[in-house]
Amino acid sequence: MIYNEEYETMPREALEAIQLRRLQTTVTRVYNTVSFYRKSFDEVGIKPDQVRSLDDLRNLPFTYKDDLRDNYPFGMFSVPMDSVVRIHASSGTTGKPTVVGYTARDIKTWSELMARTLMAGGVTRGDIIHNAYGYGLFTGGLGFHYGAETLGASVIPISGGNTKRQVMIMTDFGPTILTCTPSYALLMAEVAEEMGVDFKGLKFKAGIFGAEPWSEQMREEIERKLNLKAMDIYGLSEVIGPGVSVECIEAQSGLHIFEDHFIPEIIDPETEENLPYGTPGELVFTTVTKEAFPIIRYRTRDISILHPEPCRCGRTMVRMGRVRGRSDDMLIIRGINVFPSQIESVIMETDGVEPHYQLVVEREGRMDTLSVMVEVDERTFSDEVKNLQTRERSLEKNIKETLGVSAKVKLVEAKSIQRSEGKAVRVIDKREI
Repeated sequence: MIYNEEYETMPREALEAIQLRRLQTTVTRVYNTVSFYRKSFDEVGIKPDQVRSLDDLRNLPFTYKDDLRDNYPFGMFSVPMDSVVRIHASSGTTGKPTVVGYTARDIKTWSELMARTLMAGGVTRGDIIHNAYGYGLFTGGLGFHYGAETLGASVIPISGGNTKRQVMIMTDFGPTILTCTPSYALLMAEVAEEMGVDFKGLKFKAGIFGAEPWSEQMREEIERKLNLKAMDIYGLSEVIGPGVSVECIEAQSGLHIFEDHFIPEIIDPETEENLPYGTPGELVFTTVTKEAFPIIRYRTRDISILHPEPCRCGRTMVRMGRVRGRSDDMLIIRGINVFPSQIESVIMETDGVEPHYQLVVEREGRMDTLSVMVEVDERTFSDEVKNLQTRERSLEKNIKETLGVSAKVKLVEAKSIQRSEGKAVRVIDKREI
């Protein structure tokens, strides 16, 4: 199922012609209207009329998250405030949030991109969407909401939180599509079980989950516990919100990037050099249709990979691999680079464990230590202490052999790790405390 067949299945040559025309328009506009971009372009000695091909994009300077914070709140806007009809902000954990604006046309663009996203995930006009992404300054809830209405599906704007009430609504209203973070989906399954509600008795056929990295093993766990097909979605507020890319229900083989609106690059996060297709690195995005808040070569810090081959679903745009983690979330333990999602993959291959874990990094003297707390099911936790210790040593061995890092594993009782109704807190880093 394809929402906008003209663009989503466009031949590469035609797509690149549209990208170049839109890129040139965007670069000229930001140079003339955003003082930050005029200054950054001038510093590297480039003018808008020097962007003559898509390859010239790599000559433009990067935009960093700190640049957005330095121009807080509206310094990166490319239109006057009387043209801005919506303001969102990121939920940054440090410093001030990054603020993004939308014109009426931006909202229309975003709505269509989310309609594409939902249809790629198997949603039709006849579906009822239980939208448990947060509404408010966070872009998730309203992004899905507007996309659902544009597609013509019914949407339940329940937002996050009050999970028992959510389960009641699921039971009574009969939604067929679930949208939320993957960790919250698992919490819903847990609460439903406590309430005596079996997801097999509900009507869900698919779920679209994102806003945090998650492993293939967690996908399998969600599909098993919630009795639905789980699709991955990618987006970030600075680029537009959700709706940058999504898996298709037909193949689930990478996330289709809507390249007529966003030009992706992969760079080496250390050298900032561009990397070829098929090489993992940091995602960089340039928006080419946004009016209020265009962004040039934004360093997302998300680690992924790009695949140019067309998908068997018929879409021809580049696909990105599942985000394996963030370069700024990467843990360096005794010189070894580790992403939380890599440890998650090892954990989820272990019998008797639950999909809830937390990593604690501490410093003892000059050495960093990693502790991994993992919940186990009630049957496993009731085993003799000796059996639990054997499982802990086995998991430590698997982490060491797979990732090359030593970790102290502690198996804990089910539901003892604090739950989140939004993004899960996977890492507690005590080294700076």
